[in-house]
Amino acid sequence: MNNHYSVIIVGGGQAGLSMSYCLKERNIDHIVFEKNQIGYSWRSKRWDSFCLVTPNWQCKLPGYSYPGADLNGFMKKDEIVQYIKEYAASFNPPVKEGVEVLKVRKDTQGKFEVATSIGEFTADQVVIASGSYHSPKIPRIAERFPRHIVQLHSSEYKNPQSLSDKAVLVVGTGQSGCQIAEDLHLAGKKVHLCVGSAPRSPRRHRGKDVVDWLDQMGYYDLSISEHPQKDKVRAKANHYVTGRDGGREIDLRQFALEGMQLHGRLQEISDGKLKFDSDLKQNLDQADAVAESIKKTIDNFIQKNHIQAPTEPAYKPVWEPEEEAAILDCEHADIGTVIWSTGYQSDFGWVEIPVFDGKGYPGHDRGVTDVWGLYFLGLPWLYTWGSGRFSGIARDAVYLADYITAKKKVSYSNAWSVVNEFLIGS
Repeated sequence: MNNHYSVIIVGGGQAGLSMSYCLKERNIDHIVFEKNQIGYSWRSKRWDSFCLVTPNWQCKLPGYSYPGADLNGFMKKDEIVQYIKEYAASFNPPVKEGVEVLKVRKDTQGKFEVATSIGEFTADQVVIASGSYHSPKIPRIAERFPRHIVQLHSSEYKNPQSLSDKAVLVVGTGQSGCQIAEDLHLAGKKVHLCVGSAPRSPRRHRGKDVVDWLDQMGYYDLSISEHPQKDKVRAKANHYVTGRDGGREIDLRQFALEGMQLHGRLQEISDGKLKFDSDLKQNLDQADAVAESIKKTIDNFIQKNHIQAPTEPAYKPVWEPEEEAAILDCEHADIGTVIWSTGYQSDFGWVEIPVFDGKGYPGHDRGVTDVWGLYFLGLPWLYTWGSGRFSGIARDAVYLADYITAKKKVSYSNAWSVVNEFLIGS
């Protein structure tokens, strides 16, 4: 195998494959190192009923938009894996599966050294396309649960049948937490849900999916530099909503009416007793306020552009928490499993190049770092909302591919100028 490439891509997910497509289109020699297999994270790190929360029409990988007929549907897990595998098969990228990248560094000559599980490689330029969801994040308070209670991260949960018949405590109400709680609830499990500050989104409004409206309004073209919250938006929790059964809202109040037990944030654990913050009502109200503000923004757009659209009745909460139970006894509540839906943390410790901030996030402008030839792709809000999703990765990959091509030409130009000076000098 050749040990030097113009470009080495780390990661063979949708970001790495998109980058490979764009480089192949520009005849730039490269290789993609994938630690596992193509589609691995979608297949192995999601639960059985998982599906996209954005419509299929938003799946627009470079040169390969969603090929099915259900444009307004939401692909399920197996369909997502198939979509990615078919994408790879459509252009035959130079992917080496089962190869872990152990270190990336830059030598004194300006070349990148890439240490892998199959040997050492060098490259003129490197694209880190390994995402940012590297290590499951579980708070250390988990150590205080009784030992007989099974604890899982959301990435390990598969289905209700894989759990015991006992009650389940789900911690966290981002997209994963709410969807897993719903999955368990629909299966008849007794669910306790710790509700945090994650916002919720309406699924449909005024006759359309909210995603359709936001697309029409240009939201998905909004760059991070234009976003009111700038870089802070990268740390914000995603709005919870679901594409399950054709797509619908997730209203935790409705779940409560149906028997799900809602609590505030988990605060303390002592002798098998759980203490919660008294912020349940506040968190539910804030989530509703965000959903209503999205609707109001759409209403203003409809009015301003004189669009004919059906009206809808105002939202009314179907349930309000009474006096919150601050303490829950695990044994009395028959808690058998805890599912931590508390996200991930990134780990770029293997990239031994000084481009990171105090929190370990790479400094970049649209994926271009200050170090010549080093790029990042596929990070949430790298440039737009869709940067870490099927909808926006193509724009970012094309931009970086053009940038890499320009750098390559500059490199050759500089080399020729050296030769010319030598010839003239002789």
